[in-house]
Amino acid sequence: MSRAYSGMERRAVSSPFPAAPTASAPGPTTLRESRSRRLNLESWALRGFLVVCAAAICYALRPFHLGGITSTGVGVLTAAIILLAELRLRWTAMSGLLGGAFGAVLGIFAAVLVTLIISRTAEPEPTKSFLECAVLVAFAYLGLVLGSQKASELHLETIGERVVAKAAAPPSELLKLLDTSVLIDGRIADICEAHFVDGVLVVPQFVLHELQLVADSGDALKRQRGRRGLDVVERIRKLPGVELRIVDNNRSQAGDVDHKLIDLARLMGAKIVTNDFNLNKVATVQGLSVLNVNQLANALKPVVLPGEPMRVLILREGKEVNQGVAYLDDGTMVVVDGAKRFINKSVDIAVTSVHQTTAGKMIFGRVDDRADTSGPPARQSMAAGRNDVGGRVSDHGPLDRGSQPIYRETDAD
Repeated sequence: MSRAYSGMERRAVSSPFPAAPTASAPGPTTLRESRSRRLNLESWALRGFLVVCAAAICYALRPFHLGGITSTGVGVLTAAIILLAELRLRWTAMSGLLGGAFGAVLGIFAAVLVTLIISRTAEPEPTKSFLECAVLVAFAYLGLVLGSQKASELHLETIGERVVAKAAAPPSELLKLLDTSVLIDGRIADICEAHFVDGVLVVPQFVLHELQLVADSGDALKRQRGRRGLDVVERIRKLPGVELRIVDNNRSQAGDVDHKLIDLARLMGAKIVTNDFNLNKVATVQGLSVLNVNQLANALKPVVLPGEPMRVLILREGKEVNQGVAYLDDGTMVVVDGAKRFINKSVDIAVTSVHQTTAGKMIFGRVDDRADTSGPPARQSMAAGRNDVGGRVSDHGPLDRGSQPIYRETDAD
């Protein structure tokens, strides 16, 4: 017990000697100082290596036929000039370095042009060499000094930032303004669904207001067209991958929608999507880009060549005598000569010509003679068949009631 107690007493009594300092982890400031000290040592070691190399090269080459010690001194002097230039350039801004380098290159290029002129003179060779060296040094020095001094006015340090900002900037949006006519037509929704339209589709508020007025009209046909236009807007808005914006811009004081649409397209730098022929012409005259859905539909119609056969349904009479009018599935009008008697009938025709108009494409044709002449022989054969059947029936015995005729009136006649 006394030994254990004495041990506890010894631990409780503080030592009269100060405790040894404990080693702590180095902080970030200490690491930074040690790193900078190491870099300074490395840089001075490189500088010393440069001095030794310059002295050794000059001692080995003996420039200007100098002695060994003199050549070594020239090497050390050259290394000292290089180190002084390094210390001077270290505190120069990046714009000054870029401007000085660019100016020095231009100065050397100008000096080369001047030396070409000097080399063609009749001066002695020593004079030519001196002038060439003097011009080279002078022009390079002037370019270096002037370029480094004037570089601050060009703000060359911001060139990289401007290039990066321009590369990172989003591309300009391709805006397309939708007209009332193209919304009522409805084909623009199918074109958007097929992803043939890129960019942002813009519907102005005054276009929606006009659709609303048409939808609230007392005429049933106009009311149906207005509601169809509103439904097309809603359909486009729900299409995936298509961005639709509703803009409210009433800066234009023009009364009609067409002039407002032209002013808004000029203000936003957008293209106009329309089916209106007059709006298309007015916007084109004013230098605006117009996308006409009717022109797109005409461009996508199949090509029909003269002499090509086709089968059409004659719907009505044409303007000229004995003409018939038919329509293709895409709405193209087909005028057929000699088809008046085939109204509400399908007939084979041969294309004679194709005319392209501002309203669309018109096809002219005539009834195919080969298909037309194939009908009467068939009817004649059917009549002959009926006669044959009658003949065969009359040849049978059960219907022969003797030599007396059935109808005596015919005998009397």
